Amino acid sequence: MDFNKCGGVQYVLDNPLIFNMMKHTYYILLTLVVLLVSCGGAKTKKSDANDADVVRYEPGTRQVETDFDIYSYASIEEFNGAIDRYWDRFDFECGERVIEYDTVSVMQAFADYVAYIEIGAERERCDSLLRALMHRAEASRPMLDFFAYVTEGVLHDPNSPMRNDELYIPILEVLVDSPLYDEYDRIAPAWDLEIARQNRIGKVANDFVYTLASGKTGSLHGIKAKYVILMFSNPGCPMCREIIEEISSSPLINEMMEKGVVEVLAMYPDEDLVAWRDHIGDIPPSWINGYDSGMKITEARSYNLQAIPSLYLLDSEKCVIIKDGTSVAHIESAIAYYEAL
Repeated sequence: MDFNKCGGVQYVLDNPLIFNMMKHTYYILLTLVVLLVSCGGAKTKKSDANDADVVRYEPGTRQVETDFDIYSYASIEEFNGAIDRYWDRFDFECGERVIEYDTVSVMQAFADYVAYIEIGAERERCDSLLRALMHRAEASRPMLDFFAYVTEGVLHDPNSPMRNDELYIPILEVLVDSPLYDEYDRIAPAWDLEIARQNRIGKVANDFVYTLASGKTGSLHGIKAKYVILMFSNPGCPMCREIIEEISSSPLINEMMEKGVVEVLAMYPDEDLVAWRDHIGDIPPSWINGYDSGMKITEARSYNLQAIPSLYLLDSEKCVIIKDGTSVAHIESAIAYYEAL
């Protein structure tokens, strides 16, 4: 949901249900970050020469402290002022002592920060705030490495409920341009940045050709509908099955499909066509059920397929409204919003 279009921070303050929904997402994230850090301890470098540069983080004892309280701000101006001061009590000058911070605590604080700036800020300001945070982390190489790890876990990990390329792009741009990183260090963030810049919200989605079980072909841009729900899925994937069931049972989406307003394209991007054909019955017959012959999407890296299932909502011009999501409710809300304009 775009909270800015719903009245910003005041909307959230006046609707505890919305705010509680946001906090539920954070608890899911907390479970994720516990898994992310459970295998490592304070920052260590292994003695084996082949693993000399492998850095792991373990939970430390130092907690992130902020004065932020969403319920204490009477106006969007006060809210944004508090956002500007959110990280002021974090010790960016501590260098290698950053290992004293509890990784889970920092990830939780960053996850909250991301949600808060999305409430109170337009996209340009969100980008500016995230860049400013990473520039503060450039106080030292250990600090920058640590925040690169934290931000990747929240915004890029395929299991994170908050993964978001749009918000990850400004972070990657700082990492790629940072004087603290050499050419080798920049390889991974540069790779991720190239993928993240594909199919941006508000831009036309990359076209591709799909092949049906009959052998006939079509293209994404050739689908004539006011909205296209694009779902990348794998046969037998439990979460894919859940999303298929959610879409199939959605009164809004089904009504729109019956009117020809919405088309759903289920796209299989991998190469095991035997498995795909074995699971053709999993896809409702009213959907377009195709596969990527020759895995051209993967070869061209035209879509981020790190996490499957992956949902996109496109408008009639194939501009991206929702990118790489997993929430059918989010898609329903977006369609309802645009239909009400």
